[in-house]
Amino acid sequence: MDKIIFGAAYYREYMPYERLDQDLKLMKQAGMNTIRIAESTWSTMEPTDGNFDFSMVDIVLDKAEEMNMNVIIGTPTYAIPSWLANKDSTILAETPDGMERYGRRQNMDITNETYLFHAERIIRKLAAHVSGRSCVIGYQIDNETKHYQTSGKRVQQMFLSYLKDKFETPERFNQAYGMSYWSNAIHAWEDLPDVRGTINAGFACEFSTFQRKLVTDFLSWQSKIMSEYKREDQFITHNLDFEWKKFGPINTQEGYSYGVQPDVNHKQVSKSLTIAGTDIYHMSQDKLTGAEIAFGGDLIRSLKKSNYLVLETQAQAFKYWTPYEGQLRIQAFSHLASGADGVMYWNWHSIHNSFETYWKGVLSHDLQPNQTYRDVKEIGSELEKIGEQIIHINKEAKVGLLVSNEALSALKWFPVDEKLTYNDIVRWMYDTLYEMNLECDIIFSEDDFSEYQMLVIPALYTAPESLLNRLKQYMEQGGCLVSSFKTGFCNENLSVYHTEQPHILGESIGFTYDQFSMPDQVQLSLHENNNLYLSEEERNVTYWMELLRIKEAQTIASYQHRYWGKYSAIVANEVGKGFGYYIGCHCSKKVLGTIFEMAADRAGILFDKSLKWPLICRKGINQTGQEIRYYFNYDSNKAGINCPYGTWKDLLTEETYQSGEAIALKDWGIIILCRLNG
Repeated sequence: MDKIIFGAAYYREYMPYERLDQDLKLMKQAGMNTIRIAESTWSTMEPTDGNFDFSMVDIVLDKAEEMNMNVIIGTPTYAIPSWLANKDSTILAETPDGMERYGRRQNMDITNETYLFHAERIIRKLAAHVSGRSCVIGYQIDNETKHYQTSGKRVQQMFLSYLKDKFETPERFNQAYGMSYWSNAIHAWEDLPDVRGTINAGFACEFSTFQRKLVTDFLSWQSKIMSEYKREDQFITHNLDFEWKKFGPINTQEGYSYGVQPDVNHKQVSKSLTIAGTDIYHMSQDKLTGAEIAFGGDLIRSLKKSNYLVLETQAQAFKYWTPYEGQLRIQAFSHLASGADGVMYWNWHSIHNSFETYWKGVLSHDLQPNQTYRDVKEIGSELEKIGEQIIHINKEAKVGLLVSNEALSALKWFPVDEKLTYNDIVRWMYDTLYEMNLECDIIFSEDDFSEYQMLVIPALYTAPESLLNRLKQYMEQGGCLVSSFKTGFCNENLSVYHTEQPHILGESIGFTYDQFSMPDQVQLSLHENNNLYLSEEERNVTYWMELLRIKEAQTIASYQHRYWGKYSAIVANEVGKGFGYYIGCHCSKKVLGTIFEMAADRAGILFDKSLKWPLICRKGINQTGQEIRYYFNYDSNKAGINCPYGTWKDLLTEETYQSGEAIALKDWGIIILCRLNG
């Protein structure tokens, strides 16, 4: 790809009347260069079993080639036709809630042999039909794939084989999970119970790991098939999504992309992709912060340490997402500032019936240009002007934030608090870094920690000793580690370590605890930075507190309470050549930010401490080796920054600035600076 991908999903099949020419002309006029098609329309391409009709695809490809537009082809396997569901009653997934019924998408068992046979057939037929078309630049395999809670008899048998391979004997299985509790132990593999009824968290979470592996295997299978057809100049991607934060009525779509996806191991899936892709949706209007865009981008970019594609993001969508004038622009460039090489909207046109009628696209239901279209057109014009200078941006973060699917699953069984999930803790720590303009990679346990000067660990509740020893070694060799509460408590099988808590890390940093509590009218007293002004609310401890006892560590903060006051809340200590911080409670972002600032200083990370949200700075190096800095004003009020050291050029206005010179930013404004020297 030599140009930034800019476009939208397009479904000619959904249109109330023929307007392909008009739509593609409007896209071209808006600077769009790419459409994504086919991933939702299996029943159109194969209306009956074995009868294929790709005429709808051909018409769009013909017009795209005529108008010099790119096309991404999606495999249509995530929404099955009704004839396929009727062919085999076991195609629809059996879940803990019972058998699925036909209607919605993603209702099938992705291990079902009948489903896989027909999925492979449509993939091969479609790929063979389109792979030679010059406009087709890549393939999206499936769509926001999960395991859909499939857990019927076949899946249970597969899980049994998985357990046999892992543990070899029932006795080892019993020992790993403490199955003797409430007589759950088995002594013959054929007595393994249905995991859906288990009261054993370790056993249940192993099944969650297995279900995530089903997704990895399924997408790897699709990728291998597609690899047989793709040209050297074509890519394979997938639109990885995130845990959805709901805030509307039950069974509605209201929500946004929030945290680590519980049903997919992004790291494992990314290995089957030539370029990672993602779908990122977020709050808008006065609730637009940029944090979801940055979190999603940092996670997806970190998977392959490479640029990625935003295959779906919002245009208008819900009533509370309708953007203010100028907000689409700050959103689009925020994706690019995180390392995206493409931004695509879901979708081009609003749909006139069915489930997503009110998830509006670039065009409203009248299908005419509107304010959102005009905003898209402005973005397209600017990308045409400066795209070559900001494509393939290279980002090298000095901070790594470690996430864990296993900890996420475990803390669903043993939540810290009903109002504080694993992803809440992840976002508490990530958002604080983001608001401080401390950029980070979001990494997994298999990644190399040594490349980061500072490592942040949210609630690593379950971790094998090998991982905890790697974290200890990271500190000993000079790294600076900042861990939250609920870290190092259980082993990989969710058995609580029977040593002093937290296992290994407590011994390394020089503290321990054996009690914890729900804080009630507890506040923090900082032992350093006593001149730091903290309001009463900012000193509050909420949801969780561990009663830390000092050995060799230094107390950074203690509890202000009649009975808990003798315990430490936040501690730190030298560990070999490095340093470790442990935060034993849930505190305000102001306190957390103070700890991050201490850690960054100790790690030798330089950052502008005066620049904080709503002013956000994202950095990178472009293809010619020049430093690029994006400055965003995520606020409805005007703001300003001072030009960083050196001579810089605003890529959008071509105006030149010198060190310290004031630069104005309008509401929801953006400036993109390119370093010229210094």
